[in-house]
Amino acid sequence: MLDGPSGSELRPLRAHSPSVASAAPRRVSLLTVVHGWKPDAERWLLSVFRHCKADFEAIVIDNSGDLGIASWLDSRAAERLRVIRLDPPLGFGAAVNAGIDAAAGEVCILFDQSVELKGDAIIPLLTALDDQSVVVAGPFGVRAKDTLKEFEESAGPDVDAIEGYCVAFRRADALAAGGFDPKFRFYRIADIEFSFRLRDRGGRAVVVTDLPVVKHEHRLWEATEPAERDRLSRRNLYRFLDRWRDRTDLMVGRS
Repeated sequence: MLDGPSGSELRPLRAHSPSVASAAPRRVSLLTVVHGWKPDAERWLLSVFRHCKADFEAIVIDNSGDLGIASWLDSRAAERLRVIRLDPPLGFGAAVNAGIDAAAGEVCILFDQSVELKGDAIIPLLTALDDQSVVVAGPFGVRAKDTLKEFEESAGPDVDAIEGYCVAFRRADALAAGGFDPKFRFYRIADIEFSFRLRDRGGRAVVVTDLPVVKHEHRLWEATEPAERDRLSRRNLYRFLDRWRDRTDLMVGRS
């Protein structure tokens, strides 16, 4: 197990857009998009270095436009940490795709920056993806309620989609599916749409239970005015329905 990115292991990191060709191959790339809120990003980063026991790299997609966060990330650099700095910031879908493009891992696990690892959550997710019938896995699953207009939490194991708090998938599958839809500038429902993209190519979405992860306050949600977040969420729902409303065959237990 590696120690956190501090002390003698640190080295300056200045490459803002690292390419796959320049990165050492890894079993898994752990990704998070940082919109701000440095304490949350630091909590996620330290928990990854403290608890991950797989051959990993951590990729922070700095989508904050905050010079203070940029400086902090430079100071926290380590061998297994890479930073993608988006200037100017992009929408959520495009920001995640930048991380997937740069990832050197066979598997990518996307985390919301509000999530903290309390133990090794990575090995169980990798084990789930060893089953070739599984294309996306994570601790938080959802199923549609009667129609694709509304989803509810589900313990699975088979679900319609995995929530983006923690979602694991093979990088090759993500690239083949076109990644996240870049039209999803706000994060809501982008994870469900991405799960459907992966499953549309054949495969299951599976909940991995009892993972040692904690969801803290979702700062971006809380920082967005209620009327605005409702408007953005509705827009994303309509975008999702435009593509998938007739695909009841992708609803678990329906055909």
